[in-house]
Amino acid sequence: MKNLLSKIHNPTDVRNLSENQLPQLAKELRDFIIDIVSKKEGHLGASLGVVELTIALHYVFNTPDDLLVWDVGHQAYGHKILTERQAIFHTNRAMNGISGFPKRSESIYDAFGVGHSSTSISAALGMALASQLKGDTGKQHIAVIGDASIASGMAFEGLNHAGVTDANLLVILNDNAIGIDPSIGALKNYLTAVKEGKNPKQNNIIKSLNFDYSGPIDGHDISKLLSELNRLKRVKGPKFLHVITTKGKGLQLAEEDQVKYHAPGKFDAATGKIHPKEESHLPPKFQDVFGHTLVELAQQNEKIIGITPAMPSGSSMKYMMEAFPKRAFDVGIAEQHAVTLSAGMATQGMVVFCNIYSTFLQRAYDQLIHDVALQNLPVIFCLDRAGFVGEDGATHHGIFDIAYLNCIPNMILAAPLDEIELRNLMFTASEGLQHPIAIRYPRGRGENTHWQQPFEKISIGKSKMLQKGTKIAVVSTGTIGTNATKAIAQLENKTLFSHYHFPFIKPLDSASIPQIIDAYEIIITLEEGVLKGGFGQQINTIVASQNKKITIINLGIPDTFIEHGTVLEQQQFCNLDVSSLIQLFNSLSR
Repeated sequence: MKNLLSKIHNPTDVRNLSENQLPQLAKELRDFIIDIVSKKEGHLGASLGVVELTIALHYVFNTPDDLLVWDVGHQAYGHKILTERQAIFHTNRAMNGISGFPKRSESIYDAFGVGHSSTSISAALGMALASQLKGDTGKQHIAVIGDASIASGMAFEGLNHAGVTDANLLVILNDNAIGIDPSIGALKNYLTAVKEGKNPKQNNIIKSLNFDYSGPIDGHDISKLLSELNRLKRVKGPKFLHVITTKGKGLQLAEEDQVKYHAPGKFDAATGKIHPKEESHLPPKFQDVFGHTLVELAQQNEKIIGITPAMPSGSSMKYMMEAFPKRAFDVGIAEQHAVTLSAGMATQGMVVFCNIYSTFLQRAYDQLIHDVALQNLPVIFCLDRAGFVGEDGATHHGIFDIAYLNCIPNMILAAPLDEIELRNLMFTASEGLQHPIAIRYPRGRGENTHWQQPFEKISIGKSKMLQKGTKIAVVSTGTIGTNATKAIAQLENKTLFSHYHFPFIKPLDSASIPQIIDAYEIIITLEEGVLKGGFGQQINTIVASQNKKITIINLGIPDTFIEHGTVLEQQQFCNLDVSSLIQLFNSLSR
């Protein structure tokens, strides 16, 4: 049988195929995704689930003139392959390769950059209204929203506005009943009832919002998709198509375990069997330290609550949910709700651990200020994926939290050096604080295999001397300090270097800094966060106030978005890796 995909370079080539060739193209596209991701890693299940839908969209609509917005972005692998990136798809998520998400600077077919969720309806509506104002009435605007993104408040804000316009907008709900973890909530139950034909037709949420609703239809039936999309092209105003898909479609194990195969790592392309990794001797992931520690604390304190917005597996909140199902809540992709829900519980004396990826907390900044900090409610925010996250790239790095939290009154901001300090910070916070606290820790593994040590209370706002030297002081916060420790250990002139760890960025141990200024000729600050507004700039301010001549070097993340690659490559780009530190330290000790 003739290979079709190898001849497809752009959507025009897709549209030149006959309709009866499209199922074969779908099989080849699915096999191509499986083959590349099995070797190179990446997101898998979501893109496999929308292969037929992707082909149908590019077949019916005149992309890139018609505008197609994907939500969430990891659904878009098939889209990328069909839009001039097949030959370079093997570079997906690698340094200097293509992004794992749609990106406007990468392709004219990527109408809107997306990394997180629930933005597509607002973005596509904005495009549709702009086209209307320009008199471009023939242009189509399509938002594909899936992987549980419809449950987010922002999606409903977009629907609410679109329903009172006559914008040429088509919203396609890719309903697969799962995000990274299974979807939850009343909306999921409603959509399930619709799919099963148990919901009365007059009881339709989307129709009530003034959308022309159609479906649900089988998202793997290309013929039905083409028929309905062609019909909807001729319908004016806001339209909503409900499409049912299976996440992981075409790879049996991915269909059976949709959580594991969301991003499975390397696996056998033929069988789907994940290649095992020998991890028994390795230090734990920080996420697991958080999850197991939370269960330990919850066993001792019945007021402890766990909350996460749709990330129970990724954050390891799943351990709390398994041990104490009535005291742990997955609220779906709803970061704003998660923060204010935590605030509400805190008013009633609950000890709330709100676990959110650093980059996702940005979506709830107003709630953090107005609902938590302004009321001085002692919510405990555990910020997972703080610092570099690697292959997910610029949309997912947790590098802004120091700068955006440090300016909020009443906030305590902590950054543990290792797993043991993370446990002790969680313990200290659970014992009762007068203020909210954010504890930032990275993606990936720590350094200690024997991390389950007895809990010790930590003094808020105190720094630690890790090594005593004579000339140069390295002042670090967070786990990036481990790189400094390793670098100093390899120096010939290591006795010149002191190393201070600051577990607290706020309140800062400002009493110790003048002493450091007096004792050393050079101060090097080190943080895995943006330099502007960061930890180092706080040190600079104190140094300036002392009116003393001293050399200060700030190491952190420069004023640019850091693209995808490995964490090591990202550290190297910012001169934060061990080798770069050794080179710098040697140059200063001559």
